[in-house]
Amino acid sequence: MALQAANGRAVVWATLFLALLLQIMPLPEVVSAARPDWLFIALAYWTMALPHRYSILTAWLMGLLLDILLGATMGVRALALALVIYVVALHFQRLRNFPVWQQAILLAVLSGVYHLVIFWIQFVTSKSLFDPIILLPVVSNLIIWSWAYWLLRRIRRDFKVR
Repeated sequence: MALQAANGRAVVWATLFLALLLQIMPLPEVVSAARPDWLFIALAYWTMALPHRYSILTAWLMGLLLDILLGATMGVRALALALVIYVVALHFQRLRNFPVWQQAILLAVLSGVYHLVIFWIQFVTSKSLFDPIILLPVVSNLIIWSWAYWLLRRIRRDFKVR
């Protein structure tokens, strides 16, 4: 029983680290701006599925690791991810009962909040200018969510993650 629980945790952490790798993977300049927020998508799924195990602290740690890997200001993405995952954790029971297309819309809105929080912190610290292109990942998250939801749910069921 303990081995099975440990196996489930390893599967979740493996998906989170795969999402982290997809997040930092170099892409051509043309599609780089519309890169989905793989880490946010994976964290949102696991927070909805297992909120008692993967929630705000996990989001903060993964965001901090993402800041380190991107060479960004320390804690910016950690704060933004923790904030939006807090909202997901707060409403996980409602989100679970919505159809996947409604979940996609709500997570796209939260993804927009995530990007606007990152922009706001960067604006305060370094006076960067707003470019609407920073919201392109919101559209790609909206499109990717149903596929990612299906894939992560299948992984969860195949590996009996509880």
